[in-house]
Amino acid sequence: MLIKQATFVGSFPRASKCPPSELPEYSFIGRSNVGKSSLINMILGRKDIAKVSNTPGKTQLINFFLINKTWNLVDLPGYGYAQLSKKHRASLEKMIKTYLLTRENLTCTFLLIDSRIPLQAVDLDFANWLGQNQIPFVIVYTKVDKLKGEAKHENIINIKHSLLETWEELPEQFVTSSRKKQGRDHILDFVEDINSKY
Repeated sequence: MLIKQATFVGSFPRASKCPPSELPEYSFIGRSNVGKSSLINMILGRKDIAKVSNTPGKTQLINFFLINKTWNLVDLPGYGYAQLSKKHRASLEKMIKTYLLTRENLTCTFLLIDSRIPLQAVDLDFANWLGQNQIPFVIVYTKVDKLKGEAKHENIINIKHSLLETWEELPEQFVTSSRKKQGRDHILDFVEDINSKY
């Protein structure tokens, strides 16, 4: 798939305020500081359509992008950011889950997991919640370029083993590096294949 057009539609404070659409929709979510904005920029071939910040927890609204006038990419707030108050974290969690549960044209959620570190409890909990609620999702391992040698494979294998302690079978997975543009074509081919059947 060629990205010919990527337009920022707007930021919305809750699911009920999101723009109506019948187009296939793909949401991106992960733990704060997982590299979500960099991944979205890489996939769309834009430098800063999604704002990259060194401060975790920066995305706190539901951000919509219209791609090629044929599908929506949705940038959801990160989860697990400890610096936010308990009340604020609960509010963000409610906003995220309400969107995921009620958005009728949501086709697939991309769950981002940091490939450099062991599987975090919040990532496992979120994957389990998606599964329990029958929300289609795939797994995206980020920042693989930060790993050297055998660690690239070992870390991801260990994450898979941790997931398989709960899951009988894992959804489709993508290994990515925003800096090296690794995984971009695979993700876009995946989206294009789903769009062709939508």
